[in-house]
Amino acid sequence: MSEAVIELNNLKKYFTINKGIGKKSYVKAVDGVTLTVNKGEIVGLVGESGSGKTTLARVVLNLTKPTDSEVIFNGVNLSKATKAEMKKFRSEVAVVFQDPASNLNPRDTVMNSIMRPMVLHGTPKKTAQKKAMEALEHVKMDSRYLNSYPHQLSGGQLQRIAIARALVLNPKVMILDEPTSALDISVQAQILNLLLDLQENFKLTYLVITHDLNVIRYISDRVAVMYLGKLVEYGPTEEVINNPKHPYTQGLMSASPILNPHDRNKEKYVMQGDPGSLINLPDGCHFHPRCPYATEKCIQEAPGNTILPNGHQVACFRV
Repeated sequence: MSEAVIELNNLKKYFTINKGIGKKSYVKAVDGVTLTVNKGEIVGLVGESGSGKTTLARVVLNLTKPTDSEVIFNGVNLSKATKAEMKKFRSEVAVVFQDPASNLNPRDTVMNSIMRPMVLHGTPKKTAQKKAMEALEHVKMDSRYLNSYPHQLSGGQLQRIAIARALVLNPKVMILDEPTSALDISVQAQILNLLLDLQENFKLTYLVITHDLNVIRYISDRVAVMYLGKLVEYGPTEEVINNPKHPYTQGLMSASPILNPHDRNKEKYVMQGDPGSLINLPDGCHFHPRCPYATEKCIQEAPGNTILPNGHQVACFRV
């Protein structure tokens, strides 16, 4: 039986907007998301900009508190965690951001950047230096780069440094926010292969946030699709990619580049309209203004989850 590492049950995160005296509205960035990430698996989180992916990651990282429900990490409710439990959580969960250049101190050497998390957790300096050298080897970089500064390194090298810094506290879970979007295509493949090697060697669990469906297809075990704060489809990657049930997922799949030349003459489903706004959400199903199959029921009611075989679930009345 799979062991759950991260559990979200109807998780909500709303931001308040003041519209004058006594008037308030809410940005429903995450609105009733139920999701489980099991030990040792890679879950991909996809959706257009503004769908709530990064906010969900921030709630999981406990960087912002949920409005309702809670995040359960290895059986511990983070909203009620003790200082000791939170310290353990901080060492067991690492994050790699989209743009490593903006997350590394330009005045610090690579050595100091990698050592910093260990120093903050009380690791002796000599031990931290040794682990920094080992981490650099794990990401397949030469130790001569330890005395380099960020401006002396390429984008791919900077991302490897960011991954090395995330590894030094021996995390159990890594959250990767657009880990390859700022890189060249050839470098993207190298970083993805590196992440897969690290996941296998260190028995890591990944939550990968990206808009690139080819990355998800290559790296993920399961994929979760978000639209305007809601989880609209979730299931095994092959099942969701090859047999998408929700019209939004179908639109995302059609919008991704076709890699097989023989498939390029096939008719594609083109998603209409612009991405909606979290500030002014439509009633009923959030996707109905862009959906070619929308009915009166879709306009008036929000669909619940329909559970299909193989753990595939979809929030759509058509299913």
